[in-house]
Amino acid sequence: MSQFFSLHPTHPQPRLINQAVEIIRRGGLIAYPTDSSYAIGCHIGDKAAMERIRMLRRVDERHHFTLVCRDLSEIGQFAKVDNSQYRLLKAHTPGSYTFILRATRELPRRLAHPKRSTIGVRVPEHPVAHALLVALNEPLLSSTLIEPGETVPMNDPELIRERFEHQLDLIIDAGPCGIEPTTVVDLSGEVPLVVRRGRGDPAPFDVEAETESD
Repeated sequence: MSQFFSLHPTHPQPRLINQAVEIIRRGGLIAYPTDSSYAIGCHIGDKAAMERIRMLRRVDERHHFTLVCRDLSEIGQFAKVDNSQYRLLKAHTPGSYTFILRATRELPRRLAHPKRSTIGVRVPEHPVAHALLVALNEPLLSSTLIEPGETVPMNDPELIRERFEHQLDLIIDAGPCGIEPTTVVDLSGEVPLVVRRGRGDPAPFDVEAETESD
């Protein structure tokens, strides 16, 4: 059965943040709030926890995982970012965007898309998510918390507890957040391409959404 931490949405308690980080480092799977919706996350180096995310979401190896990072410097360690891409990232982070970029050699192969060698990255604006990332001192491997068969992300911690208390190790309750996932922008090609319209305004990229990604 999962633990349940109630955190202040704008000034999260450091003691509980540190306990959450220890759960992550021990291989735990957590549900946590972001500026778009609730997400599930685990340690970047934990293969077993990553497979638990796949099982919970019922997705296959083609699913694009996201590295949730505290700042742009962490993104550059795992994803290739040229000057024009850097300017786009700097202008739109932190915020409700996920960017798909080419993976660097430092990224473990199992985390990249098997055919495209890409990875999703984002820098969230939510204070709780940011506090977790600062305390963890590395990115969090993450996926939007959407129930299998549904299209709308979960945003109620009590409902998450009711549905997934036996599949998660920790649920962080910081109150409800959005029910709209991030806008996903693919920067791995010659021009930016919006592949999912979500909470982040797609207008700055001036492209049409064509496919969906979580």
